[in-house]
Amino acid sequence: MRTRLSRRITLNAVALGVLFFSIFPVYWMVLTAFKPTKEIQAETPSFLPTHVTLDHFGTAVHADGFWTFWRNSGMVAISAVLLSLVVACLAAYAVGRMKWKGRQAFILMVFIAQMTPWEALLIPMYVIARDTDMLDKLPMLTLIYFMMTLPFTIVTLRGFLKGIPVELEEAAQVDGCNQFTAFRRIVFPLLAPGLLSTSLFGFITAWNEFAFANLLIIKNQDQRTLPVWLSSFSNTFGTDWGATMAAATLFMLPVLLIFLVLQGRVTTGVAAGAVKG
Repeated sequence: MRTRLSRRITLNAVALGVLFFSIFPVYWMVLTAFKPTKEIQAETPSFLPTHVTLDHFGTAVHADGFWTFWRNSGMVAISAVLLSLVVACLAAYAVGRMKWKGRQAFILMVFIAQMTPWEALLIPMYVIARDTDMLDKLPMLTLIYFMMTLPFTIVTLRGFLKGIPVELEEAAQVDGCNQFTAFRRIVFPLLAPGLLSTSLFGFITAWNEFAFANLLIIKNQDQRTLPVWLSSFSNTFGTDWGATMAAATLFMLPVLLIFLVLQGRVTTGVAAGAVKG
């Protein structure tokens, strides 16, 4: 009994320590964003602000190009997610419901693509973008994010599709539906949790990605995304850490809000897709 109790206390202490070290940088970022400049530059840092100010957020919002870069990031992330969902739905259905030559090899290639570190493809992607005259263009970045999120989306939706009984489609086809209509009316609505989880993963990946955006979008300032702009924000404003942290907080908000709204369904979708795959 004592052994179990001590083990539980140890595990809880380790979990609390991991939680603290994970949350504290975010807390310090938000805290700095609301601190007056005098408190930020004080020799002794305070863990709670004695005065709260919104001036840093005003500085970040009114910075040159802020809304342009926000629009670029949103457009690229949403386009990549939608394109990935459409292609992955069709691919997952073909792999999970149909029998065709080369299906196992296709699944293996998808898993290999999922395990490949995308940073290793920076130079090949740059060469492809250069040779196709797609440098400094958002469509190229959208295609890269689409390729980054597609393997995970296919694997997750394939696993979730296996949990949907084939008899439902067969019954719909007996009632007069063709295969596509049965998929659209029966299977697609039941894939909602899987679609939500994969779309959130894809959005977070595209929204936060920096390396490809920094390498491929390096000349045209109007084509930059928020992560690239944020990396040069401190250079623009010198030592204005309050404005830098305010911009980082605003950058974090969309993903945080989407995750809080979809948290329950996203967890269900990921768990179902992983277990049933």
